Amino acid sequence: MSASPITKNGLFVHNNTTAPEHPSVMSMFSLKGKTAIVTGAGAGIGLSVVEALAEAGANVAMWYNSNPKCIERAAEISQKFGVQTKAYQVQVTDAKAVEQAVNDVVKEFNGRLDVFIANAGIPWTQGPMVDGPLEHYRDVAGVDLDGTFYCAKYAADHWRRQKEEGTDANGNKLTNFTYGSFVATASMSGHIVNFPQMQAAYNAVKAGVIHLCKSLSVEWVRFARANTVSPGYIATEISSFVPEETKNVWRDKIPMGREGEAHELKGAYLYLASDASSYTTGADLIVDGGYCAP
Repeated sequence: MSASPITKNGLFVHNNTTAPEHPSVMSMFSLKGKTAIVTGAGAGIGLSVVEALAEAGANVAMWYNSNPKCIERAAEISQKFGVQTKAYQVQVTDAKAVEQAVNDVVKEFNGRLDVFIANAGIPWTQGPMVDGPLEHYRDVAGVDLDGTFYCAKYAADHWRRQKEEGTDANGNKLTNFTYGSFVATASMSGHIVNFPQMQAAYNAVKAGVIHLCKSLSVEWVRFARANTVSPGYIATEISSFVPEETKNVWRDKIPMGREGEAHELKGAYLYLASDASSYTTGADLIVDGGYCAP
């Protein structure tokens, strides 16, 4: 077990971390030779994040649940960017399945883990909660919050060992591991109450994701960073059930006047995944076209 980052007097230990050294600003964003896992990677935000990490040099394990196109996408990304990729079908609501999949990725990707993007999520689609079925609530909370917790838990196992021992899972010295980076996809819905659509459960679990990662940033401070990205309305399949007239109400409330595109999130995730954010932990980066600003 790692030593506590907090003294018996309830104060933080000085020099809990050290700053990584980089010869240039571009090297700070490089993920060359590092291993990343991205959940919900078959389409939308997850797929765009995979492309960003791969372009920065990371080998990427792409997790999906019900989208087998992820297998084809993995092959395409590997060929385009010259990195190792593989698609894994993983149910993130199954803690044992998550643990096994994390361990499988580490075993198959050079014995290491550097970045985990917990992006898998589902929307609330059943209107006001008083009328919504409990089964739907359990599904939303299970994927969006419980799944994030399980991913964080089993990624942290490897980051703690890598930092304390300085080796990969095969006993080889890690020459370019600084700290683990956990980035969860939260939502601007964790900050505001959406309308006209009603989605109390989704808002609540996304607020929970934000606070979970803030809490982990303290618990993990000696071996990993934990941050969140809170997208606003993004034009992906996850909102395909919403009528166009409702989307026009959204646009009325967004200073930029439009939904975002998934590729416009790439920079936010790459920043938090890389050493460019080496002094950033417990942060939530809102990318919403200004929706939360007024």
